[in-house]
Amino acid sequence: MRIDNSQVVREVDPRASRDLWWLLVLVMTLVGGLVLYAWPHLQIRETSRAQDRMSRERERLLEENRKLRLERATLQNLRRVENIATRELGLHSPPAPLVVVIERARTPAPGSQMAKELGAPSASSPGGERN
Repeated sequence: MRIDNSQVVREVDPRASRDLWWLLVLVMTLVGGLVLYAWPHLQIRETSRAQDRMSRERERLLEENRKLRLERATLQNLRRVENIATRELGLHSPPAPLVVVIERARTPAPGSQMAKELGAPSASSPGGERN
């Protein structure tokens, strides 16, 4: 015996469709909550990693800066420059009568001329002058 189902009309069950929509809303709500919970924690973790990287970079740069300052101080050492000039370049100091010392002209401090004209003591006292 054979059953003929060709005449059966299938109807969509409205409860199944409604349950499917409720399940979808529930899953979306859970996923949204999980994302809202996890996002700040991931951002904090990434910020912490970036801070660590920048801290290591800062330490490296400070060390490089210290080395460069030391190298600059070594290169600016006048005795070293004089030794290189005499030994490697064959230069020598001129005799004393040929040495000419040139000093920079001192520019008066702003307002000192007016103070002299008024008879007040000037801003730079005789004991406090620098060369």
